[in-house]
Amino acid sequence: MRIRIVDAFADRPFTGNPAGVLLLESGAFPDDGWLQAVAAEVNLSETAFAHPLPPGGDADWALRWFTPLTEVGMCGHATLATAHVLHSTGRAGGALRFAARPGVLGAEAHEDGSITLDFPTSPLTPLALSGPEGIATPLNASLTTALGTEPVSVHDTSADVGDLLVEVADERTVRSLAPDFAALKGLSGQGLSGRGVIVTAAAEDPDGGYDFVSRGFFPGVGIDEDPVTGSAHTVLAPFWSARLGRTELTGLQASARTGLVRTALRGGRTLLSGRAVTVIDGELLTAP
Repeated sequence: MRIRIVDAFADRPFTGNPAGVLLLESGAFPDDGWLQAVAAEVNLSETAFAHPLPPGGDADWALRWFTPLTEVGMCGHATLATAHVLHSTGRAGGALRFAARPGVLGAEAHEDGSITLDFPTSPLTPLALSGPEGIATPLNASLTTALGTEPVSVHDTSADVGDLLVEVADERTVRSLAPDFAALKGLSGQGLSGRGVIVTAAAEDPDGGYDFVSRGFFPGVGIDEDPVTGSAHTVLAPFWSARLGRTELTGLQASARTGLVRTALRGGRTLLSGRAVTVIDGELLTAP
């Protein structure tokens, strides 16, 4: 059984976000325990598992994503990686449709080598940082302790994404964050966050090739810092589009590996565009 490692939202190896991709035979997914064991063995942010669906339906492939610890409800970079493998190996051409937990997700390959994903836009719910007398809320205090900086604004996201979106003062603050991961993981136990925390700020240089920066921290699902989080941009795109007055933006995820995600709002959908590079193509010797 072939297994591949693909750097997603990257135009060269060893950048962007690596994902495992395993294409399965037709039929149902293997046992969840086996899927989770493979993802733990691969030990990347996410490993994607996909199998073909019968022709004539709403989708072409069924798709699931696992971190080393658990299954997740939405994952952009591993979807991009899966589409890249399907196109680069000749298993699919043109537009693809994936049946996944959030519904049907689209993926279209372009002549320049980029791929555009079609994901649902995640709604945002503002959360209060201070009470009526200006006293900081427990949420404000917890985030300030965990991140080492005071948030400017905080929004909750949909169940599929399940993150807190935290705006901070500026790009320098985003880049210099050194979070207390134990404290961040504890936020889930307080009911303050599901998957993790996305931290963002406007780009310092509007002419620098990107409009906003972000970093993603998800210790609750076994990922202290995710290199490039595609699904987070279904939150970041509407947030920054409302602020900047444009529906098409570019985000830079400022992790050590870095990655650019081009976003476009289309009604209730967010388009996420980027490139991918296969870096490892091997054989998984243990079958389900």
